Amino acid sequence: MKKLVFATNNAHKLKEVKAILEPTFTIISLSELNCYDDIPETADTLDGNALLKAQYIFEKFGLDCFADDTGLEIDALGGEPGVYSARYAGEENCATQNMCKVLRLLGDNKNRKACFRTVIALIQNGETRYFEGRIDGNIASQQRGESGFGYDPIFVPDGYLVSFAQLSAEEKNTISHRALAVGKLTDYLQQSKTVAV
Repeated sequence: MKKLVFATNNAHKLKEVKAILEPTFTIISLSELNCYDDIPETADTLDGNALLKAQYIFEKFGLDCFADDTGLEIDALGGEPGVYSARYAGEENCATQNMCKVLRLLGDNKNRKACFRTVIALIQNGETRYFEGRIDGNIASQQRGESGFGYDPIFVPDGYLVSFAQLSAEEKNTISHRALAVGKLTDYLQQSKTVAV
């Protein structure tokens, strides 16, 4: 069984990724390594933040690992919140406040186009590779649904009439930005046939 360290303390992300990768891979969480550090995310790109997190764990534990960073990019807001998605309304990382800020700034703007992007940085055998997933959609006029996390209640993916938060976890994990990025990671790992831990 291939094992991979996922450099995140975000329980929602961990659950999503485990649902996609297991049982093909065993995902090792940071809590299983007794690591509860507040890993810095000071880069100005998704790629940069993903790499910072992966490098932090690689240097601390010497284990091959991967990390991700995700951003919601809204056309009418010039690509914001982007790399600042998690803390758009302040450092407390409150999803409700972040969504309220987005809806307030958009107001009645008819251009609601947006996309979610996830970039995964994998450090394996001393080499770094990136995998990206993107899904386009629109920002709803109000929050809808109770599932998911982050901006899910206001993001309606193209081809759907409901938000990410109104989809089941199984449905979301077949189309989401994170699922697409993880899918590319999986394809690469299966081809490389390398055990990471």
